[in-house]
Amino acid sequence: MTAGPNGSVLVLTSPDDVTTDLVLRILAERRVPVVRLDPGTDLHRGAALTATYRTGDQRGTLRTPSRELDLTEVRSVWTRRPSPFDGPPGLDGGERRFAASQSLWGVGGILASLDGAHYVNHPWSNRAAEHKPAQLAAAQRCGLRVPSTLITNDPEQARAFASRQTGQVVYKPLWNTPCTVDGRAHQVWVREVLPHEITAAVSLCPHLFQTKVAKAFDVRLTVVGERLFAVRIDSPDLDWRRRQSLMECTPIAVPDRVARSVSAYLAVFRLVFGAFDFAVTPAGDWYFLECNPNGQWAWQPDSVTDSIARALADRLQEGPGA
Repeated sequence: MTAGPNGSVLVLTSPDDVTTDLVLRILAERRVPVVRLDPGTDLHRGAALTATYRTGDQRGTLRTPSRELDLTEVRSVWTRRPSPFDGPPGLDGGERRFAASQSLWGVGGILASLDGAHYVNHPWSNRAAEHKPAQLAAAQRCGLRVPSTLITNDPEQARAFASRQTGQVVYKPLWNTPCTVDGRAHQVWVREVLPHEITAAVSLCPHLFQTKVAKAFDVRLTVVGERLFAVRIDSPDLDWRRRQSLMECTPIAVPDRVARSVSAYLAVFRLVFGAFDFAVTPAGDWYFLECNPNGQWAWQPDSVTDSIARALADRLQEGPGA
């Protein structure tokens, strides 16, 4: 069975995700039924999930302390920012890890397999699109400019790459992994690196080195389906995320060539939503840096943020026909 046009929107996110509220308010104004769930924690706090599979039939039920949802009546699933599956807090060690793993594969599998539901984005598509090597390969295939990049755990290869570049080289983490030094949490930012600064520590894990784009400004391009929302970012920092209070954001048009390539990129990963980062040169060349399939967007100018929220609400409301 598949959900009809009046089915519920299932939103998977953590309780402290305030960005979600911007879209949920719009859906509430339109009287679209919404169920918000954080599967990694809510199933340890009174929620229950059941699914049955028989030849020619698939059904399921989600029960929370306040309501019951027939999973065959879910029109859309918004995979926003759910908490990790960490297991019940009352268990320790191996038992907790076992329960967390079973939740990931069981609950995660059920919620990713709702027949006929429209996913923004499908969690498995999100996961596939989060790997930076896959992003760079897809961007190239789709006609986007990509800075010269090396990913290696070989210090000699890294030093040779940095020495060959005519301009400066930057280091980027391959994933935003929490980093602790001397018991204190540190954020790993994009930073310039010289050949002599590359040490044997590179051999401990893969590192990403990239030619620094001689940029005039950055661009954050947020895409929802066929709708593109771009802002020019002027910042004194190499990595504008470091001091967002110092950056200035201005809406900007997207060149047709870039728009076509971005559409092709989303199709490669079967994404509905994507948050693209570009570096733009003084000559107007747009260089692809990365695409976060579930990036933040509510920090942009109010007019842009509101437009993105309404575009997401439209997709979720339209459901399978979107």
